[in-house]
Amino acid sequence: MPILGGMAPKWLMSLAVLTLAVAALDGAATASAAHHPRAARIVAGPGHPAPVFAVDWPTYHRDNTRHGTAPGLPRVGALSVAWRAPLDGAVYGQPLVIGGRVIAATEHDTVYALSVASGTVQWSTNLGSPVPLSSLPCGNIDPLGITGTPVYDPDTGRVFVVAETNGGNHDLVGVNVTTGAVEVRVPVEPPMGDPLAHQQRGALTLLGGRVYVPYGGLLGDCGSYIGSVVSVRTDGSGPVQSYAVPTTREGGIWAPAGGVVDQDRLLFAVGNGESSTAFDGSDSVLALSPELGRVDFFAPSTWADDNARDLDLGSASPTLVGPYVLTAGKRGTGYVLRHDSLGGVGGEVAQASMCRSFGGSAVDDDGTVYLPCTDGTRAIAVDAAGSPTVRWHAAVAARGSPAVGGGAVWVVDYDAGTLYALDPASGQVLAQVAVGTAPHFASPTLARQRAFVGTMAGVTAVNGA
Repeated sequence: MPILGGMAPKWLMSLAVLTLAVAALDGAATASAAHHPRAARIVAGPGHPAPVFAVDWPTYHRDNTRHGTAPGLPRVGALSVAWRAPLDGAVYGQPLVIGGRVIAATEHDTVYALSVASGTVQWSTNLGSPVPLSSLPCGNIDPLGITGTPVYDPDTGRVFVVAETNGGNHDLVGVNVTTGAVEVRVPVEPPMGDPLAHQQRGALTLLGGRVYVPYGGLLGDCGSYIGSVVSVRTDGSGPVQSYAVPTTREGGIWAPAGGVVDQDRLLFAVGNGESSTAFDGSDSVLALSPELGRVDFFAPSTWADDNARDLDLGSASPTLVGPYVLTAGKRGTGYVLRHDSLGGVGGEVAQASMCRSFGGSAVDDDGTVYLPCTDGTRAIAVDAAGSPTVRWHAAVAARGSPAVGGGAVWVVDYDAGTLYALDPASGQVLAQVAVGTAPHFASPTLARQRAFVGTMAGVTAVNGA
């Protein structure tokens, strides 16, 4: 059944789809063009709404909590490849599933709609020429096109992506989920630094009729970049809003899960900045208002050493678990924070040795956190007082970002190209299947009784989920 009424996450509960006059849209486009070097393209009127069902997956880890839990998934059985869809480039973002379509975006700046049943292409839309690695100051993705996970807006029927095109341009593009037609295209350049030194890797977040876009840097931390978040209305009109980390350089916001919505705030993990003397807002967890003002933050007391040694929190998105937030990054220490008062510098409720964590975690219905670790998933329990305990360490060293459903924890060994289903009680392997080499931090999508994995060659669908 559709996700409606009390069953729906907040971001799905809009009032009515806005209908704008052509003259008003022309004025909004002119204002946007004056702010950016490229003109905005906005359609006169809404797209074509399409519902989201409980068995769909419309955003990274299914909803804005980023818990990555699929309800009603059949109990895991023997795994087999249902189909492989070769596409024109690597799929770094998590595939979405909307109705009978799998939505995948590639590093060649192409958005695809594939049949859930067969993997056949229903439509494809190319958004421009991606940036070759030779044109970038550093990095490891070649070419660089669409990297962050898209988001679907059921009120307008549009899938939103950020396409990086030759020259280092960043555009938020709204594509009709039914036809593939481009209906909105708005420049969303980071507010500070050199656009070419910025990479859009974190998932997009839809909240209150706006799309939120996080920015970090390229592998190697080269050039003039400053971590930031940009937001735009889903109809493309009005001013672009932004927040930049108050550092002289770096402080990337790049963790793959993007913004985590905690009631009316967005939580982001921030990477290391340049300062090791005066706190510069980096190596932190930020709470931003919908208008992108900073309303709260946490940073470990070791922030200066973290900055100096690249041991920051920015590699993994924060995790909501009950009244707490669990965050872990490159140092290997996990911190438990109060979700409504993050604590500032050194203000954690508790901390414990966990693992070096990269990606996005998952949370089971009982509150167990499955943390992505460089040496294999950890299961973490946080008790009522906020004390964390490591329940188990997975039997396999798969480093992908977990998801939960069908009585299993699903994780990708992206280098080996293997999808594992793990026992949530012990971390032992229940089943496995070869899916093909996948991008770093890949996370499976669990929808419509299948698992879908973005790979370096396209998308692989797996039966048995």
